[in-house]
Amino acid sequence: MVDLIHGLDPDRIRANLERVHEAIAGAGRDPGEVEILAAVKYVPVEELGALAEAGLELLGENRAQDLVAKADAFPGRFTWDFIGVLQSRKVRQVLPHVRYIHSVATESALAQLQRHASATTQVLVEVNVSAESGKEGVGPEELGAFLERSAVQVVGLMTMPPLAAEPEDSRPYFRALRRLAERHGLPHLSMGTSQDYVVAVQEGATIVRLGTSLYG
Repeated sequence: MVDLIHGLDPDRIRANLERVHEAIAGAGRDPGEVEILAAVKYVPVEELGALAEAGLELLGENRAQDLVAKADAFPGRFTWDFIGVLQSRKVRQVLPHVRYIHSVATESALAQLQRHASATTQVLVEVNVSAESGKEGVGPEELGAFLERSAVQVVGLMTMPPLAAEPEDSRPYFRALRRLAERHGLPHLSMGTSQDYVVAVQEGATIVRLGTSLYG
């Protein structure tokens, strides 16, 4: 079990955030074009004030009940995205609190979105570009038909590459996701975490999901 993160220092987070922006610029991208999403699965609600003080605005939560509790504790302070596995029974619970759901990948989720989403709801579809058995995500060859069945606006794609020893190992999967997004005219790419976000940025990421690189 992973321990929750306590004792976050706003000054340290600000310094880490600046290093991330420098790394994005060093990768040849405008930092203003890449959103930094702070993943807060292991950040308890009482520590979110440190993130606000550090200037973080976009947070991502993996668990529906925690997202609701954290959003309610800081009304209007943060923009929230849902980045965890999306259980269809949780769709209705998540929708009022989020800008994007990053992890739409099942027919049951599509059905619940059609039932409960508003005209302004926007989502990203999770794609299993590595074709790993048991991993969440729509197969690349199934993506076109899946998009056609969506009753809500899909604005991008998300992926998690296989665990790798080196960031460079993730490049083929990020590149494949970018090509899929281009093929389907989707502007957003949610890809890259603390260990490989620089490679993701080089391959076109518009949202990177960071944890340890911000908090450590």
